[in-house]
Amino acid sequence: MMERQRQHLITVAILGPPNAGKSTLFNRLMCKESNKAYKLASEKNTWKRRSRGRIGHNHPSTLQGGAIVSSTPGTTRDRRECIGRIGGTYFTLVDTAGVDGERIDLLSKGKSKKDQMEIDMMKQTLEAAKNADLVFLMFDAKVGVTTDLEETCHWLRKVGAHRLDDDDDDGDDGAMDSNDIKGQEWKRRVVILGNKLEGDAWSNFYNEESSIMQHISEVSRMGFGDVVPISAEHGEGMADLATIVDGLANRKLKMLGLSMDQEESEMTNKKELEEKNEQPLRLAILGRQNVGKSTLVNSLLHQDRVITGNKPGLTRDAITIKWSWQGKSVELVDTAGIRRMAKRDHCDNIEDLAVRDAMRAMKVADVAVLVLDAEARMLQRQELAIADAVVREGRSLVVAANKMDLLVDKEYSKEEYADGVRRQIETRFPMLRFTPVVPMSSLTGESVADLMPTVFNARDRWARVISTGLLNRWLKDVMDGQAPPIVQGRQVRIKYIMQTKGRPPTFLLFCNVDVIPVSYMRYLTRNFQETFEMFGMEVRLAVKTGSNPYHDKSKNTRVGKGIGGSEARKSKMIAELKATGKPLKKGVSRRRQKYFK
Repeated sequence: MMERQRQHLITVAILGPPNAGKSTLFNRLMCKESNKAYKLASEKNTWKRRSRGRIGHNHPSTLQGGAIVSSTPGTTRDRRECIGRIGGTYFTLVDTAGVDGERIDLLSKGKSKKDQMEIDMMKQTLEAAKNADLVFLMFDAKVGVTTDLEETCHWLRKVGAHRLDDDDDDGDDGAMDSNDIKGQEWKRRVVILGNKLEGDAWSNFYNEESSIMQHISEVSRMGFGDVVPISAEHGEGMADLATIVDGLANRKLKMLGLSMDQEESEMTNKKELEEKNEQPLRLAILGRQNVGKSTLVNSLLHQDRVITGNKPGLTRDAITIKWSWQGKSVELVDTAGIRRMAKRDHCDNIEDLAVRDAMRAMKVADVAVLVLDAEARMLQRQELAIADAVVREGRSLVVAANKMDLLVDKEYSKEEYADGVRRQIETRFPMLRFTPVVPMSSLTGESVADLMPTVFNARDRWARVISTGLLNRWLKDVMDGQAPPIVQGRQVRIKYIMQTKGRPPTFLLFCNVDVIPVSYMRYLTRNFQETFEMFGMEVRLAVKTGSNPYHDKSKNTRVGKGIGGSEARKSKMIAELKATGKPLKKGVSRRRQKYFK
């Protein structure tokens, strides 16, 4: 348990040239349980078929909450963080965009509108390298030393990185006393990983692939120690990485002057405080491409956390950011823009994987914010499809009408703008009437502060637990207003109602019939939403038939001795066995057996 509590003790960043296997190693080291990267119930057997529709996908994938992996260089753009685990050690893991010489030069020269995206990518990578305790510098061992790798090593030295065994003392880490380590200045360590080394054929000098050993020898002379051979795709070499990470975590623990018992007691107290508080709110930002989702995230955080720009489709991975709003924990998820399938780029499967990642973020979220573009003037069908998916998944929906500054003026207020958006939603999607709409401008920051109170209110309504007494008093009033209809000559009688679960709100109606007409169910749902303010979410009402205590089960002919009953068949077989000494064949009547004799 103490190892699990040290997950935030060290930070490990994965750097390297493009297409070196960084995202593959990121998915390998990710803790599936902590990051909810397991297979969801709605994703079972989806790999066998293609998902159709506006928010569907063409390419089945085994992606389950990890980073997008593709053979196309430059797939990763943003800085993605998660909780990593290797062996028994937990840590903060960071995936970054590819580093090459051209991007490093662009970062040193300054701003350039033409290459702004490349500069923003390098800024994110630089931030990851500065905040990391350990840097895994990956390269393709089959390619060897390149100019990009040499410039990356030179750039890391400028950042202040050191080799793993570069200590102030000449002794070994394991032999150093804790008093010698305590108080030392912490150094950022770099370990070079030679990726794509499957098996052991590459280590044979007499093999055709003996050039790999020369590549490893050349990289080892670049000033960051020996190369650690691994295979991120096949999981080879992970034991060496576990030794490195665990040793560095223990060293930092000693440097901070904490013993194992002290840290365990501090972490236990911290865990007890966290358990008393409520779970963090998971907020997913969804929408079409280029509607301002990433700009909204940066405006909420008051920093350039994710890459933004005028080019559609900049965001690919679903970036989870842990944030605190007024003392409340929030997990903010920025997702890729969702285009309908006919308009996607089918040259590769990157956009399909990005859509799958965005929809998965919505499925594990508490509240989904649908960002609209005011320039479109009308609600698009794609946005209706996204809203329908959110509601049917059981999530709470909040609409952010973005780019308000392009429409609002002295004669047209933001309240009128919000009412216009709400009317369009109610006209096109009656189930989403009275859905919270927040008009804003994420670029100027106007009214962005109104979003989070609306989101927390939506989460509280979504997770609300209603007492059975209050529900039944509401049911009595509703039935007095309009009595249930007659179904197949029987008067529908709803005995009582109870809530079976929250998140999403689910209720069970106990009736004397199996099915209630759809029209009356809509009447109940509408009244329920208006009474308990369950707007912007699906209210799930299920029907259950109670058993009749006065029903005589002994009169059931299906289990008696009549024709077709199991007891009748059994008695016939016993009688045939007594008369002939041979059992009656199953599925063949006695008359047919006598005829064939």
